[in-house]
Amino acid sequence: MAYISLMIKSYVNTVIPGLLGSVFLFCFLVMPTSVYADEIKFETARSIVKIYVVKNQYNYHEPWQKIGVRQYQGSGSIISGKRILTSAHVVSDQTFIQVRRSGIAKKYTANVESIEKASDLAILSVDDPDFFDGSVPLEIGTLPFVRDKVAVYGYPDGGDTLSITEGVVSRIEHQEYIYSNTNLLACQIDAPINSGNSGGPAIVNKKLVGVVFQGLYGPTTENIGYMVPTPVILHFLNDISDNTLDGIPELGISMQKMENPSLRKKFGISGKKTGVLVNKIYPESPAKGLLLPNDVIIAIDGELVENDGTILFRQEERTFLGYLWQKKQIGESISVTVLRGDKNIVIEIILSKSIGFERLVPHKQYDIAPSYYIVGGLVFAPLTRNYLEEYGTEQNWALQAPKELLSYYLNGEPTTDHREILLLINVLADDINIGYHAFTNGIINRVNGHDVATLEDLVEAFETNKEEFHTIEDVHGYRIVLDRIKSVDRNKTILKRYLVPAGRSKDLVERQFN
Repeated sequence: MAYISLMIKSYVNTVIPGLLGSVFLFCFLVMPTSVYADEIKFETARSIVKIYVVKNQYNYHEPWQKIGVRQYQGSGSIISGKRILTSAHVVSDQTFIQVRRSGIAKKYTANVESIEKASDLAILSVDDPDFFDGSVPLEIGTLPFVRDKVAVYGYPDGGDTLSITEGVVSRIEHQEYIYSNTNLLACQIDAPINSGNSGGPAIVNKKLVGVVFQGLYGPTTENIGYMVPTPVILHFLNDISDNTLDGIPELGISMQKMENPSLRKKFGISGKKTGVLVNKIYPESPAKGLLLPNDVIIAIDGELVENDGTILFRQEERTFLGYLWQKKQIGESISVTVLRGDKNIVIEIILSKSIGFERLVPHKQYDIAPSYYIVGGLVFAPLTRNYLEEYGTEQNWALQAPKELLSYYLNGEPTTDHREILLLINVLADDINIGYHAFTNGIINRVNGHDVATLEDLVEAFETNKEEFHTIEDVHGYRIVLDRIKSVDRNKTILKRYLVPAGRSKDLVERQFN
C-alpha cells in the first residue's frame, strides 16, 4: 500500500503518528508577520493567553506506571465567565498548568474545568482574579463564509511575543480531527502555520470564529491549516453549561453511499430520490430496533440526503449528513425518513450515545488511567490505540505493532458478545506461570468456561471460580492453566517483586464479585 505523503499537524510541539505513512500532529504556530497597527486590536491582544503545561502520560504496556514528565506550550483566549478556551490536546494528560496573558510577565496557575476529546476543545480556569484584570472577553461570532479574511493569534516557538497572521477561509466541510480521529465540521484556512501554538483564536471583526488546531504539511502542500469552527465551539459550551459534559451525539450505524445506479435500482431509489443505505446497527445504538439493515435514509429533520452522503447545510455548501445529529445535544431527538421496501417511514430517534461508543477498539485515550487485572502474574488489559502506539516511534508505530491487533483496531466492530479485545499483555515471571512467560498479546475470549466480552466479565470469571484450576483460552484455542489457590497465594509476592502497587486498576477496585 502506498504511504500517505502528507503530514497532518496539530499543535503541541510533539509528534503523534497517523496510521500509514507520514501523518503527524503538532502544535499550531502562527509565524510572525508584519501587520498594520490598526489591525492589532488592543483588547483582543490582551485576551490572548500563553499556556505552559507539564504532562505525564500513562504507560499502557505497564499500566500501573507513567512514562515521566514532559513540558509543552500552547495558547488560548479569554472568553465570557472568566474562562480560557483552548485545544484539548494542549492540556490533556496534564499534571500542572500555568498561563500568562500577552504583555504581562507573571504566570498564574490554571486548572482544567472541562475537556472534550472529540471536538479537541477545553476550558481552563484561574483561581486568582488578578489574572483577568484589564482583559476583555472575546465574543464568539458566527460561522464565517468561504473567502472571509481571518486573523490568527498565537505565539512562536522560543519567544513570548504575540504574533498575528492573516489568511482567508478556503473550505468548510467535515474533516478528521487528528487528536480524536473524529469526523467533524472544520474550516480550512490559508494562514501561514508552523509548529508552536495550538488553541489560539481565529478572529473576524474582533469576534472569535474558530480555534486553530491542526494543519496539513507536505511537499505538495503549503499554508493549509484548520480551525474548530463556531458551531462546534458553541455545541461544547452549551453542553457544559450544566457543569456536565455529555459529548457529541452519535447515531451508531454503518452506512453506504448509493452513487451506483444498480445499487439504487435494487433498493428502489429511482427518479429524483436519493439517500444512503443502512448496513448495520451497532449494539447499544439509539437507533437499535428503529432503523433496520437495508433501510435507505432519504432525509433527516427534513433535510434531503444525497447519494454521496452529504446534506446542504448552508446555501451552496454541503457536508457530511452526520452534521445533522452532531449539532444536537445528548437527549435531543432527530427525525429520520427512510425508504423501507416501497414505503416512506418517519422515525424519531432520541440521541443517547456520544461519539466513540460504537468502537470495538477505542481511539487514543487521554486523561484516563488504563484498566488492567493481574492474576498469577498474568496481566490482562483491553486493547487500545495507546497500547499499539507504544510498539514503535511516533512515526512508525503502525508498521511495528502486531498486525493481528492492528487489524482489530482498524476493522473490528463490536457485537453483543464481543465488546472489547481482551489481551494478555504481559507475564510477570514466577514459578506459578512457568511455561507461559513468552505468551503475550494473546487475545482472550474464554475464562473458566465463560465467554468474556469485557474486562469486567474476565474479572468476574476469575473471582467466582471455585474449581481447582483457572483455565484461560485465546481465540486460537491456546490454553493457560493455573492452580487457583496457588495463583492467589503467589500474586502478592509477584506484585511486590515487580513493584506493582495493586493487582487491578482503580476502576475495578470498587466492584466486588461474589
